[in-house]
Amino acid sequence: MMSETFGKVAVLLGGKSGEREVSLKSGSAVLAALQAQGIDAEAFDPATRPLHDLAQYDAAFISLHGRFGEDGTMQGALELFGIPYTGSGVMASAIGMDKWRTKLIWHAAGVTTPAFEVVSADSDFAAIEQKLGLPLFVKPANEGSSIGISKVKTAGGLKAAYELAAKSDPLVIAEQFVGGGEYTVGILGDQVLPIVRIVPANEFYDFEAKYLRDDTQYLCPCGLPSAQEARIQAEALQAFKAIGGTGWGRVDFLMDEAGKHYFLEVNTSPGMTDHSLVPMAAKAAGIPFGDLVKRILSLAIAQHGAKTRVG
Repeated sequence: MMSETFGKVAVLLGGKSGEREVSLKSGSAVLAALQAQGIDAEAFDPATRPLHDLAQYDAAFISLHGRFGEDGTMQGALELFGIPYTGSGVMASAIGMDKWRTKLIWHAAGVTTPAFEVVSADSDFAAIEQKLGLPLFVKPANEGSSIGISKVKTAGGLKAAYELAAKSDPLVIAEQFVGGGEYTVGILGDQVLPIVRIVPANEFYDFEAKYLRDDTQYLCPCGLPSAQEARIQAEALQAFKAIGGTGWGRVDFLMDEAGKHYFLEVNTSPGMTDHSLVPMAAKAAGIPFGDLVKRILSLAIAQHGAKTRVG
């Protein structure tokens, strides 16, 4: 697809979620890559510009993370403007942002995911600790970048972990600990990228390990036997499609000590920073960063068609 086919492209970045700073880094990298290929791309921060300004653009590359960008709200606005955009549609974006509802759909579809419980201020914390076992993880259902997540290692610790998570989202889940390794699978259309294994130097892959530390290890090849990797890749694509995912995205999974995998969550607007996982996997598959962003944009045009005039 020739660059001029895309017209004028808005790179949506920043926003007003707790992941604003990460989004600014992602969007800046995407913007530079598009411009380097002669594409007429501009930065658009919805936290500082009115949404009706989007009407002047022909396509949108969504580099927003978290709420008001990854959760279906921006996708809905772009649908109303008739502007083709990258990534999943309204429904899949909203579901993918919600870890609880993702798990409900996966259960119905037969996708293996760690055991979990919804936690509220009225919960029997001791009973949940006993049911899921220790250690366990507690997380806001509608946050990304590991914001508000904590690991409960001792009895009686769930209440404080819940209170921390509830500061980010009223919907909180406690999740069974699976300790055999953290992995991720990038998806680009119907192509599944090589699996990346994540080996954090600290206790788990938290915000610091993702964005601030240089000692987190990323292994690609991931070290799994080729047949097992191929099977997990196929299941990851099925898990992505089960929530309605399209375009591109990322599916995270955990491995237990016996070698069984458990899908954890979907990211419908993955990071594109220098620490990000999809660009890393794409590079391993022979797709340079510039080609990656152009292919993602091409998928948006293929999915939505050219801009439709509204009003």
